[in-house]
Amino acid sequence: MSYPNHSSPSSFILTGIPGLEDAQFWIAFPFCTMYFMAVLGNMMLLLVIKVDPSLHLPMFYFLSMLAAIDLVLTTSTMPKLLSIFWFQSHEIDFEGCVAQMFFIHSFSAVESGVLLTMAFNRYLAVCKPLRYSAILTGPTIAKLGLAAAVRGIAIITPLTCMVTSLSYCGPRVIHHSYCERMSVVKLACGDTRPNSIYGITAATVMVGLDSILIAVSYMLILREVTGLSSREARLKSYGTCGSHIGVILLFYAPGLFSFYTQRWGQRIPAHLRILMADLYLLVPPMLNPLIYGMRTKPIRERVLSLLWQ
Repeated sequence: MSYPNHSSPSSFILTGIPGLEDAQFWIAFPFCTMYFMAVLGNMMLLLVIKVDPSLHLPMFYFLSMLAAIDLVLTTSTMPKLLSIFWFQSHEIDFEGCVAQMFFIHSFSAVESGVLLTMAFNRYLAVCKPLRYSAILTGPTIAKLGLAAAVRGIAIITPLTCMVTSLSYCGPRVIHHSYCERMSVVKLACGDTRPNSIYGITAATVMVGLDSILIAVSYMLILREVTGLSSREARLKSYGTCGSHIGVILLFYAPGLFSFYTQRWGQRIPAHLRILMADLYLLVPPMLNPLIYGMRTKPIRERVLSLLWQ
């Protein structure tokens, strides 16, 4: 189908997972289960932190930010994805596609910033404990969260505007489960290089800078921890740092895999690339409440007390 005068289409068609169309109905069941766990876990985390005054501390405020972001990421994609898999509802209007694209990419960028602030929080708690309370005041926490949000939205907004300004004159079929930016850009006619160059540069610089700063923070933390005289304290710190590093790797590794293989991974089967992209927006939000929340003793005790009331 072509569009008159190279205009934008009224809607797109999302294929789901190319090559696995016959299995999508059954794939939807574990996806739905993981989505339910992600929503329940993150809402529980937000509720527990809100109602318990003893949890009104910097670390838990950052956890609240992470939980809210994960809820947006999963909810912006999973309901539509499940409707594709179960009800063959493949069509999505152009404005809805652009909105979905904006939420996915901007909140992924915001999450990267929040993970960086959480690494900074751990650095202060371990390496500068006497100055921790003086540095991480309420206004400072609010400014860090706002900075992460503004940065993510500021980076992605130009990309979204560039996508809406492109001309679309070819097929309107997106070979993906959701409106991933490059999958949409591939349908445009004309010169899309500025869009691609900006996207690759922005993602590489942002993720590269955040990754380096996070790595430096944890290197300093581990150096401080190895100097502790108490073996129990060292093991506790290693366990906490290990959990945080696990969450960070869980966020960055599949995200980078999805981002770069979408552009240069043509030898990788399409169904594997799309499946990894789907899981990237589902598995970290599902596991974050377990890794960050349930492994944290005050949250675990509060959740158990609510369940057994």
